[in-house]
Amino acid sequence: MNYREWLLEVPSEITGDPLWKMEVYRLALFAADVAWIDVTRLVRDRRTISLSDQLYRSAGAVSADISEGYSRQSGKDQARFYEYALGSAREARNWYFVARHVLAEAVNQHRLCLWTQIIRHLLRIIPSERGYHMKEDATHYSAFPRDLLESIPLPAD
Repeated sequence: MNYREWLLEVPSEITGDPLWKMEVYRLALFAADVAWIDVTRLVRDRRTISLSDQLYRSAGAVSADISEGYSRQSGKDQARFYEYALGSAREARNWYFVARHVLAEAVNQHRLCLWTQIIRHLLRIIPSERGYHMKEDATHYSAFPRDLLESIPLPAD
């Protein structure tokens, strides 16, 4: 399954919502779906049962927080939820780094890049909603969505 195939599976109840126009939301929802597959692999190893729970919670929280933020009226209120999403995206990326011992290298690298792309989107959105700049040093992220969304490596059984 790649991103285009996944897009065709998303029901119209979700794609018909104006929220669907936000690329970061679509990517976060996709990343959460992919995390389901990875968590299924991780839960088979007793050492990563707890990690798999944390990973799935953080991965799922990103699109949920974006949804909630999108539904807020003020930019500052929206930004607060996008900041929650940013924290969860970084947490998911962190758990993927730790999971590298169980997931295949190609799977792990793909997920790290996908989450970095989501983080990059959020880092652009938050300041515009807040009306000021983030307190972070400028960082160049080199994640390319086209590469990330065409060939999705899956964990081996």
